[in-house]
Amino acid sequence: MKVICTNRKARHDYNIVETMETGIVLVGTEVKSLRDGQANLKDSYASIDRGELWLHNTHISPYSKGNRNNHEPTRKRKLLMHDREIRRLVGHVQEKGFTLVPLKLYFTDAGKVKVELGLAKGKREIDKRRQIAEREAERDMRRAFKERDRKK
Repeated sequence: MKVICTNRKARHDYNIVETMETGIVLVGTEVKSLRDGQANLKDSYASIDRGELWLHNTHISPYSKGNRNNHEPTRKRKLLMHDREIRRLVGHVQEKGFTLVPLKLYFTDAGKVKVELGLAKGKREIDKRRQIAEREAERDMRRAFKERDRKK
């Protein structure tokens, strides 16, 4: 598996409840651009429309060696998932206030492009602050232990 890009902000802004792998429908110049690592998942999200799963606001730069038939950078792209999985997601997204956030875009060993989607619930500002404080406390504790071990 070769990771193309990750959405690091998603784990900061959301509590990820479940992750799932989906395929994505792309045109040729998009795949070539992804091989060059030209993608960005910032501000992107997935939605369900008429029983189909769509990825919005994912920026895949136009292929540098492409011609006038190059792709639109932020077009909505179809995600591939089984119908029963999509129906299960519809229940979560509509009833319980969850959202679908792309976490990672990557190539499989077979050369296919996959998207790791997360079923996520938004964090409140206080939760974000608490998480940052815990991370800093952990880092300070590790630093203190390291300093203590160095003095011995």
